[in-house]
Amino acid sequence: MPDRAISKSVIKRLPVYLRILDQLIERRVDMISSKELSKESGFTAEQIRKDLAYFGAFGTRGAGYNTAYLREKIIKIIGLDETIKTVIIGAGNLGTALTRYNSTKNPYVDVLAVFDQDPRLIGKKIDEINIYSIDEAPSFIEEHGIKVAIITVPAMSAQETVDLVTKHGVSAILNFAPIKLNVPEGVHVHNADLTIELQSLIYYSSAEDERLKRLQHEVKTKKSPKTLSLE
Repeated sequence: MPDRAISKSVIKRLPVYLRILDQLIERRVDMISSKELSKESGFTAEQIRKDLAYFGAFGTRGAGYNTAYLREKIIKIIGLDETIKTVIIGAGNLGTALTRYNSTKNPYVDVLAVFDQDPRLIGKKIDEINIYSIDEAPSFIEEHGIKVAIITVPAMSAQETVDLVTKHGVSAILNFAPIKLNVPEGVHVHNADLTIELQSLIYYSSAEDERLKRLQHEVKTKKSPKTLSLE
């Protein structure tokens, strides 16, 4: 690992490279160049080479990268060489979907339990994973040494939930609640706001040029008399 600090943007790109490498190995592709990785990932070849160079020299000039070797190195860099134990807080629709996906499709993560405060859900299972009362989360997290938690509770409950799990050892949180969380120093939060992502996407779904022209026209016609007098 390098001595200098690595930016968050680099760390976020590594799992993208890992996913591509997993797919390439499934297709029995042994070697890939940074140019080909660029086509697969959407990042520039220069960016890919720079990202990987932070951690070492993994490629061969003129030949590219051995997919199995590079995958092994990225797994170790991220910390996925051992299956990551995690819990999900919130057994609603999103929590259920994430539990099922990560328990069946994500080989790097082991969801050990789901927690909720709804008595109608406690004691049930999502596939083979038990839903426990949120009151049992502290002892479970400590007993199993859980460092990663996925939060899918409503915004009004998110901060209280995060305060609870971080007190008992969780140091990395994937937050799906639409709220900014305050966490202790040393705890890392990644926010996944599905509403913002969807609204950003909608921008591209309609006539962009026409909408911008209409907006500019509205701004121009609604100028105040004071603004007009200054022009």
